[in-house]
Amino acid sequence: MDLINLRILDILDIVLVALLLYYIYKLVKGTTAINIFIGIVIIYLVWKLTQFLAMEMLSSVLGEFIGVGMFALIVVFQQEIRKFLLLIGSTNFGNRKRFLRQLKLIQDSPEDSLTDIKSIVKACEKMGESYTGALIVIKRNNSLDFVKTSGDNMDILIKTPIIESIFCKTSPLHDGAMIVEDNKILATRVILPVTNDRDIPLRFGLRHRAAVGITEKTDAVTLVVSEETGLISYIKNGKFVIFKTPDELIEKIKRDLQ
Repeated sequence: MDLINLRILDILDIVLVALLLYYIYKLVKGTTAINIFIGIVIIYLVWKLTQFLAMEMLSSVLGEFIGVGMFALIVVFQQEIRKFLLLIGSTNFGNRKRFLRQLKLIQDSPEDSLTDIKSIVKACEKMGESYTGALIVIKRNNSLDFVKTSGDNMDILIKTPIIESIFCKTSPLHDGAMIVEDNKILATRVILPVTNDRDIPLRFGLRHRAAVGITEKTDAVTLVVSEETGLISYIKNGKFVIFKTPDELIEKIKRDLQ
């Protein structure tokens, strides 16, 4: 019986380590940090191989390198560690619900979101036609209080004409970001942290870099309307999400807000 329990725990141990490595890989995938991550894995495997072959000198050198290197990794992977801790730290009901949905224990329901996504996307389409720049941040689970205080407090129900009027070029509220929570506009003219990611194409300006920055530091999602091209960008977890039609964009946002 002890042997059976030991084997089950060993299997569980392997599965948990595999899941941890998988989620770390997802966090760094598509960034320059992926090459560092792969290099660390290779060095660790070589270290274990030298231990197995009893190569004492090389094993001790690699062991010292890995031990000291852990402090350097905290600096190198600062953004990725922050995102990982935010993922773990978001333990409210919304996250548990999303976790259960991923396990197929509850069914998807696109209407669960209180936010009027259709009105937001419609406003973005209209602003795109008139080449009106816009930056909309939609709260998910992490608090956005640390950026909301930099703007003007609002408490307005989401309506397409209201969003258009806020970002109108002659409006005093158009500069900065709009914060959306549930089905209300809670703040305008909000100043967002700008990403330091150098992989973002140069054609994207400060508005897009701010949208990426807030999604790196929180689990919020953002919509950006380019003032130059009129194109709509959807950003989640610091990445640009591809979509073909406005309807597809609406469905993606609904799923992400569940």
